[in-house]
Amino acid sequence: MSKFTVTGAFESRDGQQPFEKTIEAPNETVARDRIYAAFGSEHGLTRTQVEISEVAQ
Repeated sequence: MSKFTVTGAFESRDGQQPFEKTIEAPNETVARDRIYAAFGSEHGLTRTQVEISEVAQ
């Protein structure tokens, strides 16, 4: 599996909060899905509340 660095922002009480996370995934699409799932479980956010701006390997 490859490591991907995902950057973007998510909605919080204080407005848009930037983030940068590194995650292991077989491809870029799976990396995006895992980021959405992580924010959903950790922060209770929906996919529309998480904006991914870049996925880099």
